[in-house]
Amino acid sequence: MNEIYRKLLECRDCVRGKTDFAPKVAIVLGSGLGDYADGIKVECEVPYGDIKGFPVSTVPGHAGRFLFGYVDDVPVVCMKGRVHYYEGYPVNDVVLPARLMHLLGAKILFLTNAAGGINTSFHAGDLMLIRDHIAIFAPNPLIGPNIDELGTRFPDMSSVYDRELQDIIRNTAKANGIFLQEGVYTQLTGPSFESPADIRALRVLGSDAVGMSTVVEAIAANHAGMRVCGVSCICNLAAGMTDAPLTHEEVQEAADRAAPNFKKLVTESVRQMADL
Repeated sequence: MNEIYRKLLECRDCVRGKTDFAPKVAIVLGSGLGDYADGIKVECEVPYGDIKGFPVSTVPGHAGRFLFGYVDDVPVVCMKGRVHYYEGYPVNDVVLPARLMHLLGAKILFLTNAAGGINTSFHAGDLMLIRDHIAIFAPNPLIGPNIDELGTRFPDMSSVYDRELQDIIRNTAKANGIFLQEGVYTQLTGPSFESPADIRALRVLGSDAVGMSTVVEAIAANHAGMRVCGVSCICNLAAGMTDAPLTHEEVQEAADRAAPNFKKLVTESVRQMADL
């Protein structure tokens, strides 16, 4: 058996030893959504540290546990704190949580993150629906022996971000008076912020926002047959667009300010996904 898959099954069995909850939607809570769980009817919490072999987040503001419960009547699993490639984990560990949530029953993966705005029409505090991504700067999580139990060797990436889920998010934003940008997200490795030259290059490539997560998770989930959607919180304008230096504290503060609309958009969108 593929060793990566063996480890994944061990993590699944460990979680199943703590709860038999079967989620429909998996939500990755990025910066600004740390207290999103306050609005969930939580049935069970499983700290990452209680799962043998599971990577543990080391980033400030990322709590590090799975929450199983309900958004209204929709069974969900929330990843409160994600694992990033820049923390030193191999990319297979970075995407292990997304794959694990799939094995636990989730059919939909809702990704959220904090990002830097590259599009000159974006402002700090905007929310951006991810229509597509640029993956050429992130390590591909499918490199190595294919996990046939999850998906095909050469998966199609034409529509990673499910069009029906995008429509749900768009319509939800409109119905709730939430201003929603749309665009292409690029993942770089981090942990350093980008240089002004990086940002100029990314703009030429067609990127609207940049961050240090999400793309590898989306690739792994798409490979496994999950329906994927994503929203970025534009927490700062990227390097070279203002004279101010970039800091993690600035990103967290902007995410916190945008949190009420971010939470509402995620909650109302998930409710609309109940019948899919």
